[in-house]
Amino acid sequence: MRSINPFSLNLITLALLCSGTSALAADFGIQHANTSAINQASYQCKRCVEPQGHSGSVGVSVGAIDADDNHAINQLGTDTDGAVAGVNSDVAYQGSGYRANVQAHQLGMDNGFIQMQAGKPGQYKFDLDYQTITTNHGSNAATNLWQNNGMLTPSEQTRILDLELQRQRSGIGFEYDFASVLGLGLSSYARYNHEEKTGHRSASLTSPSPINFANAVDETTDKFSAGVVLDGSNWLSELSYHGSRYGNNLGDLSLPYAPDVYSATPDNQAHQVALSGQYRLASSVFSGRVVTGRMIQDQDLVQMSGNPIQNWDGQVDTLNTHLAATTRLNNRLRLGASYDYSKRDNRSSVFDFAQYEYNPVSGAFKQNTPMDIDRQTLKTDASYRIASGYRLQAGYNYKQVERSYGEREETRDNELWSKLNIRAIDKLILDFGVSYSDRGGSDYQANELTSEESESLMRKYHLADRQRSEVNARASYTPLTWLTFDASTYYANDDYNATDIGLTQAQDYGYDVNVHAQVTQPLAVYAFAGQQWIDSDQSGDQASVWQAEIQDEFINLGLGATYSGLMQDRLTLGVDYLFANSDSNTGVNGYSSDNYGAYYSYNHSVSLYGQYLLSPQMALKLAYQYERYFDTDSASVTPDSIAGLITLGDLNHNYNAHQLMLTFSYKLK
Repeated sequence: MRSINPFSLNLITLALLCSGTSALAADFGIQHANTSAINQASYQCKRCVEPQGHSGSVGVSVGAIDADDNHAINQLGTDTDGAVAGVNSDVAYQGSGYRANVQAHQLGMDNGFIQMQAGKPGQYKFDLDYQTITTNHGSNAATNLWQNNGMLTPSEQTRILDLELQRQRSGIGFEYDFASVLGLGLSSYARYNHEEKTGHRSASLTSPSPINFANAVDETTDKFSAGVVLDGSNWLSELSYHGSRYGNNLGDLSLPYAPDVYSATPDNQAHQVALSGQYRLASSVFSGRVVTGRMIQDQDLVQMSGNPIQNWDGQVDTLNTHLAATTRLNNRLRLGASYDYSKRDNRSSVFDFAQYEYNPVSGAFKQNTPMDIDRQTLKTDASYRIASGYRLQAGYNYKQVERSYGEREETRDNELWSKLNIRAIDKLILDFGVSYSDRGGSDYQANELTSEESESLMRKYHLADRQRSEVNARASYTPLTWLTFDASTYYANDDYNATDIGLTQAQDYGYDVNVHAQVTQPLAVYAFAGQQWIDSDQSGDQASVWQAEIQDEFINLGLGATYSGLMQDRLTLGVDYLFANSDSNTGVNGYSSDNYGAYYSYNHSVSLYGQYLLSPQMALKLAYQYERYFDTDSASVTPDSIAGLITLGDLNHNYNAHQLMLTFSYKLK
């Protein structure tokens, strides 16, 4: 780049200098232009008139479902056999400077939503939303424990129910921009969300033998957020508050012969106050954020012998900070760095407890120990443009975690990474990446609180020494204007080189391929495929040495097509097919000749649809969806398969589901 002679001034520069020193300090941004003497009406864009009135479409869907298993709700959106109906809409209104829109999808079904927004751009906006979410985790759960008013009552009659959760979410929000009133870059927002969750989930207890049962769920969660944003020509700041409150409407559970055998999830609340900002100086950008929070849990505890506490005065204070800076040194080189610090300070009450030692009962008193966690993360990166279309990136990441009274008091992670982006080859995009990381730290089992509680050679995988290597590549190729190929692959290896008992090695690798072709103007086809493999090795205990090999495999395949040129462009046909498969096997050597049971599942999903335009405003769509689902988990057993174990029965799935839906839509404009 040729340097500029500071003494070589042209006439325009001289004119600016002669106009006075105030001109040098002025902001010549377009937002400060003086337009008071301009006849703006003469310069209005005659073709930039935004449409006024209503636009969009509304519709209703009616149909029928035939499903052998309520697990089909996860794919079909509803599990009600027989007739179903829902409302859809995407309507917008604009007039006299006001805007509003309403979006709805399958409103009235088990999974549907509606969102409404209204306001005046640049001044204020009001929004309202409602959503229903239903997920099924297990159908036809069999239980002989009947739950009523906190009592689990055994019965000879078997009760069949679904492990299904229903959520009803609603929210309201408001935004206001003070710029038009105060002439400042000041805006504010506030939002409130409420969720009610009901249904059943699986749970277990021991009294004195293992008991699995369907635990009723009746919970509420309230969230509130508010903030103010102040910005200038080259800076931005925000002060915000976020709070949540969780309430459990069900209490502890008892058996007829034993009170309070299962403790309910306690009520709790959390609060956060955050201050963030960003400043731009020439070719550099600086940003920061400070967040302070408090989590509170003060709930009555289940009373038992030796417990001196009536209720738990739990409090955890949190502090999070983030600092970041990026700068462009020239048109080739950019540098960046960031620092994060987080602290979790457990300020819960400390009490004396009678402790039971392994050998033997000593009767000594010890205190519960609040555990704190401190994290520090430092990241640096550089991006250099080697030549036109070639960019090299590299970086270094460092993370240090300190834990009080844990198996390992400190861990340190170091990571080096690099990426190469190639855009110089016509119609081809290439990205390559490589990284290496190493985790070490203080001596394992360094604390006397944990040194006697587990095998000295055992290592928890998230605390153990680890060396990780990873490579990845991605390519996007467009040989023709109507044809696109995308492919990516990766390989990662985790080596737990200091672990004698526990996870010793893990490999994770896979690929994804996508193809899209606009064969003709009305015909478009697509296809994709992806696979992932995770192979893990684990070593057993010292007394009877054994090794386990865990092999997990996942596959996703899909293809589809749409054709929109039939019957004078009135009819559009489409088809989509998806296949998903997962398989997990665990082989054990040296301990038993029998391997652990496998987990296997697959899913076939086919969707066919046709849409016909009755008129430019009205359309009729007929859609058919089919799902074939099967899974088998060896951990799911019948109630009488293991002596002394009470289960929820065989929760595996094997079903066919069909959905036929007719949708009528009307375009408003």
